[in-house]
Amino acid sequence: MRIINQKNKINYNYRYERKFLIDYLSRIEIENIVKLLPGMFGEIYHERFVNNIYFDTPDINNYYDNINGSAKRKKVRIRWYGSLNGQVEKPILELKIKDGLVGRKIYFHSDAFDFNGIISPNILIALIGNTNIPNEIKTELSFLQPTLVNRYMRSYYQTKDGNFRITIDDALSFFNPDSSMDYAKINNLDNNVILELKYLQNMDSLANQISSKLPFRLTKSSKYVNGIDSIYNNNI
Repeated sequence: MRIINQKNKINYNYRYERKFLIDYLSRIEIENIVKLLPGMFGEIYHERFVNNIYFDTPDINNYYDNINGSAKRKKVRIRWYGSLNGQVEKPILELKIKDGLVGRKIYFHSDAFDFNGIISPNILIALIGNTNIPNEIKTELSFLQPTLVNRYMRSYYQTKDGNFRITIDDALSFFNPDSSMDYAKINNLDNNVILELKYLQNMDSLANQISSKLPFRLTKSSKYVNGIDSIYNNNI
């Protein structure tokens, strides 16, 4: 895989993400509630599957930073959309950086590659080898290894003014990248629905007008943490 350097994107704008866990309504019922929220939310993309390969240190430090509530933490993943197996047309190397309650992302787009359920431990090194990623980041990433594959269906909504965005995720499944399991078979299925309200820091005071209309439970649930707990049965 080869990174296309001119498409790299560093987002310096920190944003909030409020997560809500829903275990008693269907996706359609939730979407109907979203459409009635203040701000005139409308669908901006057709629903699609999101696939991720997560990377962590051998001691899964990113996992422990999350569950221990560290103020500064990060996630590293390769993301693509659509089919899990086969030709991956537009993979993205993504660094998700959190600083307290806000976060930002750094993206590196790469060429297509084939995914057949077998993940090389060196896939990330191959991905970043010939890029203009700063050397200190390359060095940090070179010590990471694949720890989780997850997949879910996502729909996307945004207010008319573009200031607030909502994603709705369900059909969430987890896979162990070290396993020889059949990736076409759905295992470790999480039946909950996750709704995320996303907005820039300067919109926080207005966000309460939206979140107060959501009859759901606010959560700090992390797909990465839940996935690691699921595939390792909390024996880590």
